[in-house]
Amino acid sequence: MIFVNLPVSDVARSTAFYQAIGFTLNPDFSNAQASAMVWSDAIHVMLLDRGFYATFTDKPIADTHATSAALLCLSFDSRDEVDDISRAAVAAGGRETRAVTDQGFMYGGAFEDPDGHTFETVFMDTAPAAD
Repeated sequence: MIFVNLPVSDVARSTAFYQAIGFTLNPDFSNAQASAMVWSDAIHVMLLDRGFYATFTDKPIADTHATSAALLCLSFDSRDEVDDISRAAVAAGGRETRAVTDQGFMYGGAFEDPDGHTFETVFMDTAPAAD
């Protein structure tokens, strides 16, 4: 399993955003300072209030609107799913950072959440590689 911890400025707003793009809230590990968001059995995203996040590190917290701290990539089973999450992200208050492009075997783009954390989206057609 992987738990991605992200500092956010507004836990409630971020929780609503992630729910709108398909994550599920795990209330057992959520409170006013943090939301545990489930993408799959193996991937969870912890949305941590910036002050709470700061208790886990002595380093300055990146302003991800101004700097890139990480590029997270979500893989999908179809082009339609890539399109769906891209539209949902923008509708929920995110921003498209790279338009969806079709490279034949690979199809994807990128968006950022309201705090500037960047997610790439990709569908890879592995059939041509099997030929």
